[in-house]
Amino acid sequence: MYAIVEIAGQQFKVAKDQKVFVHRLEEKEGSKVSFDKVLLLDDGKVTIGAPVIKNAVVTAKVLNHLKGDKVIVFKKKRRKGFKKKNGHRQYLSEIQIEGISTKAPAKKAAAKTEEPKAEKKAVAKKAPAKTTATKEAKAPAKAAPKKAAPKAAAKKPAAKKESPKK
Repeated sequence: MYAIVEIAGQQFKVAKDQKVFVHRLEEKEGSKVSFDKVLLLDDGKVTIGAPVIKNAVVTAKVLNHLKGDKVIVFKKKRRKGFKKKNGHRQYLSEIQIEGISTKAPAKKAAAKTEEPKAEKKAVAKKAPAKTTATKEAKAPAKAAPKKAAPKAAAKKPAAKKESPKK
């Protein structure tokens, strides 16, 4: 059984008891972490998410925090004498995958579904008021510049200066 999971902005193919180095996580060493952005799950039959699989969770344990190998960035422009050498070490966290599950607790799922419904209703009520106000405000603004736009005055040719005769 394996899954493809998005962890800290990157996608990883993980299986149970696998160790993975990921970008630094904020959790402390020894704490448990769960990732709910499961993109693909293979447990005998392949399930593909659109974009994620609902109720699929990957749990892991943070083993330690460390820095990766040094990466050297070297820039050079030939025949110009330009050379620039720079480098950095990426902060990483080592995690161990403890399990991949497809069922979420019913209590948490029910609580999550009730809150967004209330928010959607509030957003739906506010949205029409904003759109009508913006349409009304935009209509007069378009008409006003056409009426008030003055024509540019024609430029008069400059008078020629006469040079004094000696």
